[in-house]
Amino acid sequence: MREPEITLLCSQLASYYVFPDTAAEIAKVLQAKLAEGAYSDATDDQEFAKQVTEDLQSVNGDKHLRLLHSEAEVLESDQESAWDPVAYKREAEQDAFGIRRVERLDGNIGLLELSLLHDAEIATPAITAAMTLLAHTEALIIDLRNNGGGDPHTVALVCSYLFDEQVHLNDIYNRPEDKTYQFRTLPHVPGPKFGGKKPVYVLTSNRTFSGAEELSYNLQQTKRATLIGETTKGGAHPGDRYRVGPHLKSSIPNGRAINPISGTNWEGVGVVPHIEVEATKAFEVAYEKATGAIKG
Repeated sequence: MREPEITLLCSQLASYYVFPDTAAEIAKVLQAKLAEGAYSDATDDQEFAKQVTEDLQSVNGDKHLRLLHSEAEVLESDQESAWDPVAYKREAEQDAFGIRRVERLDGNIGLLELSLLHDAEIATPAITAAMTLLAHTEALIIDLRNNGGGDPHTVALVCSYLFDEQVHLNDIYNRPEDKTYQFRTLPHVPGPKFGGKKPVYVLTSNRTFSGAEELSYNLQQTKRATLIGETTKGGAHPGDRYRVGPHLKSSIPNGRAINPISGTNWEGVGVVPHIEVEATKAFEVAYEKATGAIKG
């Protein structure tokens, strides 16, 4: 029987989900599915998590709202969150803090490929090193085509290297705290800046998600970059993870982004690029644009 897991999950939705009314609707769906015996054919936790995730997203399509299967045991603790900072730090280090590629291309064009925007607390030195190497290039291509998101503080850090003055980038409303947090470029950054006048191109795909979408959206709304590629995945609700079982964690969005320029965000619709091309062709288009901009 899966009643204990569903009951706990519904309780977590009621406590944390950013939209309380929608949380109640989603809980009704889960309880109805449970009563129908819909989860009785789940052979293991992984299959159960997959089925529940489909039901969680069936009401409003929130792609951040999931039930996750964990190979490692999710230990019980006094903390509400199931976040393991020690394991995460080790994972980030092994991932090179999400930096896949830093290169100076022919024509003195910089390329920065990011697969994740790891927490600023641990990723700042790596981001600083990458941006220092790219500071004196004539144009910059930021590749987010395979980026699954990350920390809004890291988004702000990357943006801070791309402006000459302080800029209000984004707000995030947090429901459990009933508080709105502002995110701005930093008044000072370690190392030299790329600056606010040279051209920037951001590559996107339909896999670009969450914090990577915020980075794209921030630079689009401030008119600081040209976005090239595909419309992004459409997830603008950050959140936390909570223990549901020994090998199950819920991912529940407890906040929502509010852009200070548009007054809204990219939830459900994605970020639409300025130049729409297949993701596989985005780099070629960006490099040609960058080369032309420098020569022009």
